[in-house]
Amino acid sequence: MRIVRYEHGQDSGFGILHDEVINEIEGSSGKGLYESENSFPLNESRLLAPVVPTKVVAVGLNYRDHAEELNMEIPDNPIIFIKVPNTVIGPGGKVCYPSQSEQVDYEAELGIVIGRTAYKVSEEEAEESILGYTCALDMTARDLQRADVQWSRAKNFDTFCPLGPWIETAVDPEDLAIELRLNGEVRQSSRTSRMIFKPLQLVSFVSDIMTLHPGDVIITGTPPGVGEVKPGDELEVEIEGIGTLNTSITI
Repeated sequence: MRIVRYEHGQDSGFGILHDEVINEIEGSSGKGLYESENSFPLNESRLLAPVVPTKVVAVGLNYRDHAEELNMEIPDNPIIFIKVPNTVIGPGGKVCYPSQSEQVDYEAELGIVIGRTAYKVSEEEAEESILGYTCALDMTARDLQRADVQWSRAKNFDTFCPLGPWIETAVDPEDLAIELRLNGEVRQSSRTSRMIFKPLQLVSFVSDIMTLHPGDVIITGTPPGVGEVKPGDELEVEIEGIGTLNTSITI
């Protein structure tokens, strides 16, 4: 099932995508949603970011081949940081290149969407807390990250977390192809099976620190091939079984 968040005329809300038709659903982005009788064509609507999170929890250095690329040791525990809600934009949105930075990098990631409140859940319980999965970009002002040591400024400019195009609820995240294309050229290509910490581990680990609410997202780290973008560039993140997230870079 593909859950979308949409804008149709003067209305916006959540829906389920069936081929090229959106069926409106009642409620929010949590589990237990049901379809109403209202529907409308996808091509008459605009897709928004599929969630309105209270927070995005990001994971650093979570692909073995990325750690090898950087010649860094495998971490004993997930390295996490926060991206605030104002970083989130939807499919087709534009990432604004901040004037304070001279190097902005892309990082393609799998996003875990939380569907039910989770606090101190075990790995066995974690699956019940997950609504589904989406594509994500963790944009980073790399020069500011190096200058600041800590990552808050570099990771949290407005528009620095594109998400979408939808939430896919019927996919096994354990071994999916993940690819990023910059202006049509493949720059990142790996599989989620190369993650160091798997999705259920991450949900359990993060929930042991903070409460995860419906609509919150955990972005799960990036594979090798991270690189720089410039204004005018176009990015595509494609994850097998989920879809393709498109964005572009603007000033």
